Amino acid sequence: MAGIAGRGTGNHARMRATYDALLLIDLQEDYFVDDELERCRDDVLDTCSELARAAHRAGVPVLEVRTEHEPDRSTWTLTMLEDDQGVVVRGTPGAARAEGLDPGPADLLIKTRDSAFFGTDLVERLRRLGVHRLVLTGVSTESCIAATARDAFAHDLAVVLVSDGTASVSWEEHDHTLEMLKTQHRQDVLTAREVAAQWGSDRD
Repeated sequence: MAGIAGRGTGNHARMRATYDALLLIDLQEDYFVDDELERCRDDVLDTCSELARAAHRAGVPVLEVRTEHEPDRSTWTLTMLEDDQGVVVRGTPGAARAEGLDPGPADLLIKTRDSAFFGTDLVERLRRLGVHRLVLTGVSTESCIAATARDAFAHDLAVVLVSDGTASVSWEEHDHTLEMLKTQHRQDVLTAREVAAQWGSDRD
């Protein structure tokens, strides 16, 4: 896969990078069991890893967001309880970082629901970092990415949805969700290459 290119775009790119944060959401083994997500797994993980490297070069904070549920079911969702089946349970192989993802130095944020904001200290972390715009990658587009994007909007944060750094159980669902967020919340949809170019990072 070709590396993410990015040519310097002057002060504008550096200023933009200063206020951005990259979120890598739910890139964990259990979430790639679905056939479609398994099919696009390598491309998504490669894209996210390369974008993380571009972020580090530009000084953009990187947060790895993982869902982890307790074995005692105390954090399970209603659907998990109804199905009597846990997913991304703490301490199991399925909750581990997806093999092939290389985020580099990244802060870890643990959540138990779709949104990375729900029941976490994400808002406080972003405020301390001076972040005004989130760059969202990960899975799945229609669930955890969309929920995080909507909550970001509620917290007056701009959002970029990385079209080739996100994926869904179906491409129709993926495309529909990105278009909906772009239309309803005026959130940008860009490729990883376009984001890296905004950050003004150099080719490896």
